[in-house]
Amino acid sequence: MSADLVRLIEIAESFPRQHILVLADLVADEFVAGEITRVSREAPVLILRHSETTRVPGGGANAANNLADLGAQLTLLGAVGDDPAGHALVDYFRQKGVSVAGIQITRGWTTPTKTRFLAGFSHTARQQVLRVDREPQFPFPETARGRLARRARQLARRSGAVLASDYGFGAVTPALLRSLQLRGMLPVTLDSRYALLEYRGAGVAAATPNEPELEALYHTRIGADRGALERLGRQVLRRLGLRALLVTRGKDGMALFEPKRPVEDIPVFGAPEAVDVTGAGDTVIATFTLALAAGATFLEAARLANYAGGIVVMKRGTATVTQAELLGALRGEITGESAPPASAGALEVGRPSAGRSEGTAPRQR
Repeated sequence: MSADLVRLIEIAESFPRQHILVLADLVADEFVAGEITRVSREAPVLILRHSETTRVPGGGANAANNLADLGAQLTLLGAVGDDPAGHALVDYFRQKGVSVAGIQITRGWTTPTKTRFLAGFSHTARQQVLRVDREPQFPFPETARGRLARRARQLARRSGAVLASDYGFGAVTPALLRSLQLRGMLPVTLDSRYALLEYRGAGVAAATPNEPELEALYHTRIGADRGALERLGRQVLRRLGLRALLVTRGKDGMALFEPKRPVEDIPVFGAPEAVDVTGAGDTVIATFTLALAAGATFLEAARLANYAGGIVVMKRGTATVTQAELLGALRGEITGESAPPASAGALEVGRPSAGRSEGTAPRQR
């Protein structure tokens, strides 16, 4: 086991030498926090005294944010609206040192924004009581998609891997990946919320759905049915021609499928009860992709992603894992002192995290 851990440490230490191209639906995650003062006389609802509003990258932007905190070099391609949320995302990445040249500011487009309202009393943990989603009212502009595709073709072959994050808002599509014509040239990983099975023939090497997404594809309940898990996992693997399928299963850890190999079960790292799973799937695919770019096997990459997932779900809000946190967890496993941190999550746009020298589990969207 220690030899395996040493190998994982070597891979994680090489993260700053890797370059990842991220093709993403960019989302803003907003957190509005307040203290409960009383129950309204107008309706049976809580009245909150506003404390703070924070924004962080969400969706594919969160995957990119995780890559940055894991130490990777990255190029981020996507689009935002000409609105406060879009400009906040651009400012966030600019201040973090990530190139924003590939982010298109598109007039007439609405930056997808997920606003979570958090309520609590003084000296108590805040709980999410409501979520409001603001989504584009019109399809993703074809002109913007064309520019994104041309830029992606120019940059793909200069990268060590491509991460595609499709949240269903139109920037990332099967046609976009097919246009890159990268079959076998470098690892292409995919996180697709709704359209995973449409990516057949798109050159994807590996995909990282969570168990509920796998169930939704085939309108089947997995639960404790091991046979159903294996049957559905194998179906997706064959249908898409994947080299690997990594299914995140919450407290049950992960299951890695590869052709002609037994399923690898990876127990969850850390506490089985998560503090907050918001955006954890983005952490998983970021770590998984970065490890593949660094020369990891699919199993090694999955194990590293499992460690990263165990760390991030112990943080509140849409959080990231740093390279230092990941290395600390791995070294702690060797010494027997490893424990995921339980730190708070959301960061205000314009106040980036400690960044690349420092630093999921299921995803909740």
